[in-house]
Amino acid sequence: MVKVCVCLDTVLSEYSFEDRIRKVAELGFDAFEFWYIDYWFDGENLIPREKDVNAISSTIRDSNIILSDFVLNSPDGSIGGSLVKPSDRPLYIKRLKKMAEIAHKLDCQKLITCTGNFIEGASREKQHSNVVDTLKEASKIAEKEDIILILEPLNTLVDHPGYFLDSPHEGAQIVREVDSPSVKLLFDCYHMQIMNGNLISTIEKNIDIIKHFHAAGVPGRHELFIGELNYPNIVKRIDEIGYKEYFGLEYFPTMPSEDSLKETLKLLK
Repeated sequence: MVKVCVCLDTVLSEYSFEDRIRKVAELGFDAFEFWYIDYWFDGENLIPREKDVNAISSTIRDSNIILSDFVLNSPDGSIGGSLVKPSDRPLYIKRLKKMAEIAHKLDCQKLITCTGNFIEGASREKQHSNVVDTLKEASKIAEKEDIILILEPLNTLVDHPGYFLDSPHEGAQIVREVDSPSVKLLFDCYHMQIMNGNLISTIEKNIDIIKHFHAAGVPGRHELFIGELNYPNIVKRIDEIGYKEYFGLEYFPTMPSEDSLKETLKLLK
């Protein structure tokens, strides 16, 4: 059975961060994830604010839950640098080393990485090559640190206009070109339904390099039982083809978070 984790930035906003961890553990989830260690999402914007690594570590141990992953660099590259810009490579590598150190303290092995936005005036082929080159350099550090970078394609039609990597096929191509056990693909069902559809077939073709899933209802990015996607069928197929990692919930509830999470876990389990 697929293991389910919860992104804490989009749910349980009435609780402190540590209490969110305790709550998802109480609700029966296998793991949690979050966006940034040094930014807080207030429901609309990212606010610079450090999370308490020691408090998180203690809460993880006390709650007997796993931290699946957190975000290394932002979609637009403003946090941690952009993969499409060679000039950002030193910033990205510096950020990777810092986040890897924090990940070790939290017994976390995966970091979500984003490409940055498309650069007008530069060819797509060149920017693709820049992403591959930076990830190849980063993979050497990631392998040494026993960290897995999971590259995330996002939709450019609704949520992230201008983002470079909006195709699961190009994402898979990049991962295969980098050819490192420390660089894999994050498949977000919400984003990829908006961009490409044909989810199960695409997942089947790339399950060997997919290391994490995200999910939300389409349209609206709400509960998985709202919208056009048959998530029980998707999860069933993922399980059948041998996926052993986490299936992450990254949605904005339309009802009280606890009720929403209970209903969603019931749907998937």
